[in-house]
Amino acid sequence: MMTTPQCPLPVHGATQLELKGISYAYNSQSVVRNLSLRLKQGDIGCLLGPSGCGKTTVLRVIAGFEKLAEGSIVLAGETVSREGYTLSPEKRRVGMVFQDHALFPHLSVAYNIAFGLKDWGKAEREERVETLLKMVGLPNTGSKYPHELSGGQQQRVALARALAPCPSLLLLDEPFSSLDVDLRERIGQEVREILKIQGTTALLVTHDQFEAFAIADEIGVMNEGEIQQWDSAYNLYHRPANRFVADFVGEGVLMPGVVLDERQVETELGTIVGEIPLACGAGCQVDVLLRPDDILHDDASTLQAEVAKKAFRGADILYTLRLPSERKVLSLVPSHHNHAIGEKIGIRLAVDHVVTFRKDQYSGLGAQG
Repeated sequence: MMTTPQCPLPVHGATQLELKGISYAYNSQSVVRNLSLRLKQGDIGCLLGPSGCGKTTVLRVIAGFEKLAEGSIVLAGETVSREGYTLSPEKRRVGMVFQDHALFPHLSVAYNIAFGLKDWGKAEREERVETLLKMVGLPNTGSKYPHELSGGQQQRVALARALAPCPSLLLLDEPFSSLDVDLRERIGQEVREILKIQGTTALLVTHDQFEAFAIADEIGVMNEGEIQQWDSAYNLYHRPANRFVADFVGEGVLMPGVVLDERQVETELGTIVGEIPLACGAGCQVDVLLRPDDILHDDASTLQAEVAKKAFRGADILYTLRLPSERKVLSLVPSHHNHAIGEKIGIRLAVDHVVTFRKDQYSGLGAQG
C-alpha cells in the first residue's frame, strides 16, 4: 500500500533560493546580466519592472526551462543550474502559477489539483485535494470543471495545483494580470495569506507595484536585465537607490535644489532639512525627489500654487499644482478639500525622507505635466 509522501518541514531562516551572478542571453543578445538575490525559507520575493526587463526570463531559468550563460542557481542547498549544467525542471520541486491559469479544461477541479500527485495513494491524494480546496476557499467544488468557475476561482485552483506536491519554491508569473483591479487586490492578499500559512517560499513577477507591495516581503526593481534595488516596499518608495527606482515606484517629481550643508538643501519651495543622502558639498546642484505626500495643503500658508489638474481618488484628490516658476508638483489632499482648476491654494513642505540625486547623473524623472 502506497503512503503519502510527506511535505518536508520548513527550516526557518535557511536560504531556500540563491541566484549567484546569473546571466542569460538569447540570440547573442543579453537579457539578464549578473543578477543575484537570496530568499529565505517562507519569504515571498518579487521581481518588479517594465515589460521586457527580463523578469520572466529569470523565472524560466530558475524553473530550468532555459540554460544559464553565467552564474549559478542554488535551490534548497542544491546547485540546480550553472554554466554547462542544468537539472531538469521535473527534478527541481518548483511549482509555477501562470497568468492564464493553464488549467486542463477536460479535467475536473479535483483532477487538476491532483495532477502532480501521481505517486500518492488514492486516499492520501483525495485528502490532499480536499485540504487544498478548503485552504483556497473552494470547498465542495472538486467535481466542477474550470469553465464553471470565475477567473478568480480558477486562479485559486491553479495555486492549489502548484502547492499540491509540496514544492520547495513557488514561482508566480504575472498571476493576477487577467483579473479586474478589485479582484486582483483581494486575490493577491488571499494568496499571500495562503503562502504564509503553508510556509512556502515564493518568487512573484509583476509590472504592478501595488500588487508587489501587497504580496511580497522583499522586492527587486528590475531594468534592462539587472536589479536596481532589492529592498522592502517602504524603502523602495522612501529611499530609492537611483532615479530609475524613484521614477518607477510611486509618483513624484524632481525639483532642482542647492545643498547648503550636510543637513539642508534649498529649493523653490523653501529649505528642506534632513540628512542629505549623498556625498555632496555646499553649493552642489541636486534634484530633490518630492512625493505627493511631501506637499501638504495648508490654507494658512503664504506659499501659493495654482491647481493645474486634479484626479479624484475617493478619499483623496491628487492635485497637479503649478508653482510661480511654472514648475509643477504633485500633492495628495483629503477629498473634502475640493478645489477647482485654476484656483490657488496654500501649500507647505513636510518631507520626512530627503532623497536627492546629483545634477550630473542621469535624469529620468521630471515634473509631471
